[in-house]
Amino acid sequence: MVSSHEILSEFATNRINLASAGLGAQAIFATDDFFAPVERMLFDAPAVFIPDKYDDHGKWMDGWESRRKRGLGHDFAVIKLAAPGIIYGFDVDTSHFTGNYPPACSIEACISEAEPTDATAWFELLPQSPLGPSSNHFFVCADKGVWTHLRLLIYPDGGIARLRVYGEPWRDWSQIPANEEIDLASALNGGRVVAYSDAHYGALHRLLSPGRGINMGDGWETRRRREPGNDWIIVQLGHPGQISRVVVDTAHYKGNYPDRCSIHGADLGPVSGGLSQSIVTSSMFWQEILPEKKLSMDAVHDFSPNDLVSASRVSHVRLNIFPDGGVSRLRIFGTI
Repeated sequence: MVSSHEILSEFATNRINLASAGLGAQAIFATDDFFAPVERMLFDAPAVFIPDKYDDHGKWMDGWESRRKRGLGHDFAVIKLAAPGIIYGFDVDTSHFTGNYPPACSIEACISEAEPTDATAWFELLPQSPLGPSSNHFFVCADKGVWTHLRLLIYPDGGIARLRVYGEPWRDWSQIPANEEIDLASALNGGRVVAYSDAHYGALHRLLSPGRGINMGDGWETRRRREPGNDWIIVQLGHPGQISRVVVDTAHYKGNYPDRCSIHGADLGPVSGGLSQSIVTSSMFWQEILPEKKLSMDAVHDFSPNDLVSASRVSHVRLNIFPDGGVSRLRIFGTI
């Protein structure tokens, strides 16, 4: 029998966190966040506990925490997802909340172009479910609708360290003009990492995030290679397309940036989860899109059409770095 943690690991690997503040998710309302602001619940880094840290409201906690209720009712928070998306599962994380966690939670969703109001129709995705102290609580989402906002309800009060919403962004690709250049690898357009040689340092999922890296931990970095060869990472594009431009950003990587890089790609058609090894094997025969190019420290490298080898439509790309090092962001611009 597959455990919920194994399912969570699969979703965390093959989906993005639509509730990630780093991708643009926002906490737009909470009935109460007296002890700890609701925004912290969406932070990407794992929650921490600092024993001797207090603020004006009491014990500092890394997450969202409401006051103790003294009457009927319950608290809730409204979250705007980083992008409209289809949800596959939730992780309601109560890390470090031991005597102040909610005994239960439920989750509702809506689709709205504007901020939800009292008139907004909400639909239940997760019925009231039990929570425990200082634990990850994984719940599968069976509904495969497209949603823009979530409402996390806790019963009756307490603290949630992190809310992670694993899913995939949804775009109406039929509305994208055929000649419009977009970042096909962006996580917000459905791009995702499917395989890599090594990711010892940093946070590899941030490679496809918007904006520039904020520090050396905000990107993909490999260990120091002590044997022949080079490191690589394979990305499934949000939509197959014709590549017109590539950006490789080494922001904050100074003594550890790769010396050179290249890119190969192929059109693999529809690929389901669990086939990463076959993709890795096939990538040995993919066509070259960007020949080896020199990189420099802490810089944006914008490779124009003149730098690229003419390529047919591709659905997957492999970024090769020589021999190892760190890359903050990868952008694969093209048309669909």
